[in-house]
Amino acid sequence: MQTEVVKLDATKPDVAKIKEAAALVDAGGLVAFPTETVYGIACRGDTDSLMKLGRLKGRDPEKRYTLHISQKSDVKKYVPTVGIRAQKLIEHAWAGPLTIVFELDAQDIEKQRNSLERGVFESLYKDNSIGIRCPDNPIASMLLEQTNNAVVAPSANITGRPPAVDAEEVLAQFSGQIELLLDAGPCKYKKSSTVVKIGKKGLEVLRPGVFSQADLEAISQVKFLFVCTGNTCRSPMAEGMFRKYLAEKLGCEVDQLDKMGYKMSSAGVIDTAGCPASTEAIAACRAKGIDIRGHKSRMLSEQLIEESDFVFGMCRLHCERVIALGGEAGNMCVLLAGTEEIPDPIGQSQQVYNSCAEMIEKAVKKRIGELVI
Repeated sequence: MQTEVVKLDATKPDVAKIKEAAALVDAGGLVAFPTETVYGIACRGDTDSLMKLGRLKGRDPEKRYTLHISQKSDVKKYVPTVGIRAQKLIEHAWAGPLTIVFELDAQDIEKQRNSLERGVFESLYKDNSIGIRCPDNPIASMLLEQTNNAVVAPSANITGRPPAVDAEEVLAQFSGQIELLLDAGPCKYKKSSTVVKIGKKGLEVLRPGVFSQADLEAISQVKFLFVCTGNTCRSPMAEGMFRKYLAEKLGCEVDQLDKMGYKMSSAGVIDTAGCPASTEAIAACRAKGIDIRGHKSRMLSEQLIEESDFVFGMCRLHCERVIALGGEAGNMCVLLAGTEEIPDPIGQSQQVYNSCAEMIEKAVKKRIGELVI
């Protein structure tokens, strides 16, 4: 067999040639193609094709391959429920040099088992997880879009040798052993994608690559903001309670939340910066095992809103202020208690504060119950 080499211009790809390559992959052939990291070998995700690919690469047949998708929205076909940290990685790092290993719960795994062909399912999923990459390369995206099957694409190299970063290196290892090579010149990064596993236990880099651990921690951090009037009563109580119950959901200590990728903060729509939480708010929280004595108030700002992923107001007035100050980012603000406003207890009795705390606690528990971790 002679390997056909098709030269392509990444700025003006030959659509007809790429369609031919996609048809070859669908027929069970092996096609080398460029990504922004290294060259890959596209292969249909079924048992027979993957056995052929494994023999070519000299790879352990038990080792799973990474699914490649043409656009990030395709992830829903393979991961029915995406956690909020994983969603942030998708939004900010895809298309790009990042492979994400998603953990699926038993219900989602069973759903995929029933919706995919057996060979495809068994080829893609292992230990209730699947690795997916969405490359940032026009030729790669077009090739994957034109295929009618799930496509895996390991790096173009024999196991144990460096991945090929240009067409010449592909041919040096696989000339005469693959049907087609799409040659679009050298890859942008010339190094492998970062592989990260993310789930309820946090984020773990399985293979270093273009993105660093620090990059991914920053990208995937989820920030919650609670807003009231002066940031001395309702929003500090909501922040403290949210910390407690989110930590319980994650199965970690409150002081581990930052490490787990979650950050809570609060602010007020009027300027009372530097004030402690009210004595009554502290007492109401203490009764629930929550310590907010270290709280210091701060004023709501456009930056705080823009940095946040979830913004909860205690009253409609607070949401209106967030929207006015935060522009498009402010539109995410919702009432913490759904359709209800949480009245301001300031200047009233401890009993009123306790009732307010009960209302906040109920709302916080509901909001945390809605989160997909």
